[in-house]
Amino acid sequence: MKLGCEVCVVGGGPAGTLLSYLLAEHGVSTILVERQSVAGKAFRGEILNDEGQQVIGKHRLLDNIHEGYILASTRIEYWEHQQQLKTVKSGSAYGNVGIHIPQPRFLEALLKQASTCESFHYLGGTTVTALQGDREQGYTGLTVRDKSGHEITIHCSVIVGADGRYSTVRKLAQMPVTNIRHGYDLLWAKITAPVGWEPVTRLALVNGRQLSLFSQAEDYIQIGWNVEEGSFSSLFKQSFEPFIQLLTEAFPDLEHSVHDHIRSWKDFVPLDIFSSRSDTWTQGGLVLIGDAAHTMTPTGAFGLNAALKDADVLASVLLRLRQEGGYTAAGLKAFEDGRRQAVTELQERQLTMESAFHEHFSQDEDLAKIQ
Repeated sequence: MKLGCEVCVVGGGPAGTLLSYLLAEHGVSTILVERQSVAGKAFRGEILNDEGQQVIGKHRLLDNIHEGYILASTRIEYWEHQQQLKTVKSGSAYGNVGIHIPQPRFLEALLKQASTCESFHYLGGTTVTALQGDREQGYTGLTVRDKSGHEITIHCSVIVGADGRYSTVRKLAQMPVTNIRHGYDLLWAKITAPVGWEPVTRLALVNGRQLSLFSQAEDYIQIGWNVEEGSFSSLFKQSFEPFIQLLTEAFPDLEHSVHDHIRSWKDFVPLDIFSSRSDTWTQGGLVLIGDAAHTMTPTGAFGLNAALKDADVLASVLLRLRQEGGYTAAGLKAFEDGRRQAVTELQERQLTMESAFHEHFSQDEDLAKIQ
C-alpha cells in the first residue's frame, strides 16, 4: 500500500497529536503514525503548567473535554515526619500550580477533533521500519508496518519525529543525542484518593529521598518516588513491605488506599531517569519535537509542556512555509533555533531544582509564592 501526504507525524502522544490536529485544521494533508493501538496507553506526563495551559487555552482545547477530567491543583505542600513544613501557593495568572488531565482523555479529545478534518489520517498500531531518502538528498517518506503485518509506504514532504525519548525516527536518521544522568531513578504508582483529599501536590523527604503525591482527576493520586540510580534490579529483590511501610508512615491517611492498590513491586512502574539533548533537531526534511529532541525528567512537569509548545510553534512555522511556497530546510532549522535556548534553560532549571530540593526542608518559611 502507498499513501501520500504533506506532513507525516510519527508519535501519537500530546505533541504529535496536537501538531497533527493544528495542521489538518488548516487543510494540510497529515498522517499521524502511532505505535500503540490505544491512545494514551503508554506512560506519559499529565500535569499542565503555565506554558501548557497557555497553549491549550490558545487553541480552546479544553472545550471538548468534560470538566470531570480536569483538576486544578491549588498549592504545593512540603512534608516531613508527618508534618507540613511549607506551603507554596500559585502566583500565576491561571490561579493554580498545575492542572491534571488524564492523558487518554486529552488524546481522545484531540483525535476526535482531528478526525473531523478531511486532511487528517490516523494510523494506530503502526510501527515505523525505515526512512525513505537520506540526510544529504533529503527524506521523502517512510515505511511502516501495521498491526496486521502489512507494509505501507508513506510519501511526504516533511517527517516529524514526535515519538518520545527512545525515538525510532531519530535512530533511523542517525541523529546524535547526548544523555545526561540525574543521579536517581523513579517509581510511579497510582492509588485512589481518600474521601476529603484536597487537590494539592505534596512533596516529602522520606528516608533521604523525594516522595511526590500528585492529585489527579477522577479521584486518583499519582505517586512518584525517587530511588537510587540503577537500583531497580537490587531493589526488586528486597522485601516489599518495609519499603511500602515508609510511604504509609509518611502519610497515614493513605494507608488503606496504598494497601489496596500497591501490593507488590509489580504495582510500581519503574522509570529510568535521564535528560537528553539531540545535537540537531532537523535534517533533510525531517524535524524532531518533544522528548525525541530534548528528553526531560518529571521535575517541574516541563517535558510535556515544552513538547506542547514545540507542536504549537512548529505548526505555525510549517503553515507559514507552506504559504511561502515550500518546507525548506532553512525554515525547519529556524524552528529549532527559536526553541533550543528556551528548552536548554528548562533542562538546566530542572537540574537546579533537583539539587536544591532538600533545602525546602531546612527553611523556616510557612508561605512562599511561585514566581
